[in-house]
Amino acid sequence: MSELEHDKWVGTTYGTGWMHRWLIGVLRVMDVRLLYIFASVFVIPPTLVFNSPARKAMYSYFRRRHHMGRMKAAWMTYVNHCKFAQVVIDRFAMYAGKKFKISIDGYNNFTRLASRPEGFIQLSSHIGNYELAGYSLRAEKRFNAMVFGGEKGSVMANRNRMFEENNIRMIPVAPDMSHLFLTDRALSDGEIISMPADRVFGSPKSFALPFLGATAQFPQGPFQLAALRDAPLLFVTVMKTSLMKYHITVHRLSTPAGGNSRQRAEAMAREFVGLLEETVKRHPDQWYNYFDFWTD
Repeated sequence: MSELEHDKWVGTTYGTGWMHRWLIGVLRVMDVRLLYIFASVFVIPPTLVFNSPARKAMYSYFRRRHHMGRMKAAWMTYVNHCKFAQVVIDRFAMYAGKKFKISIDGYNNFTRLASRPEGFIQLSSHIGNYELAGYSLRAEKRFNAMVFGGEKGSVMANRNRMFEENNIRMIPVAPDMSHLFLTDRALSDGEIISMPADRVFGSPKSFALPFLGATAQFPQGPFQLAALRDAPLLFVTVMKTSLMKYHITVHRLSTPAGGNSRQRAEAMAREFVGLLEETVKRHPDQWYNYFDFWTD
């Protein structure tokens, strides 16, 4: 099976299996803030030098989408990489048993749907630290998380261990699109489906929508599934608000009335993109799509 990838992005976690195991062992006894400092001084500067596509994409993002000057855009590119390093460290810290302070807005939007017999879809994006939602939003329903199929085995093993404790099943996105049958079956069984809604890969079908002042491509799949199955949609963001704190916001998307399934799907996609844009404007340094996201 060939590795699934975006044409300019491959979504694997840096490092080898033994490095990940070493990091988990270190985090069991070390304050995560020490690793934040180490990453910001010794890891991020060489990363910015040698990973020029990501550096250029983020610099362009701050210059063209947030209209920052050259010096501020360069500084924010560094800050963004540091924030992403912190998110990765935080994930491994959770694998090591560390806890973070978490506040939640809109939790009733989740619990209301979770108490119903029907299934629903929960949308994610590559901002903040969405994985934390899987450990914070609890329900008796099984939670099916669609994840990148080419991720490192060590990362998948730790996710499996933690997800099983929270009644979560991972569904790897596969090049043969077999994950679509699993998600459809889970939805039919009244379970929760978690799907990323801000990257087009696997299927060429997308919506071209305005986002931060220019046109960008967003996948049709999650929204078409919701429209065809009349499934409710949530959009969950998990943003880092301080060194050891996260804030979760659960948005309920409206269900359009009238029109065919494609029109309803596009209406939901537009609402999602609007909420995503509001969140990115509040947290511009937590945008983690390291490729040329826009068509201009």
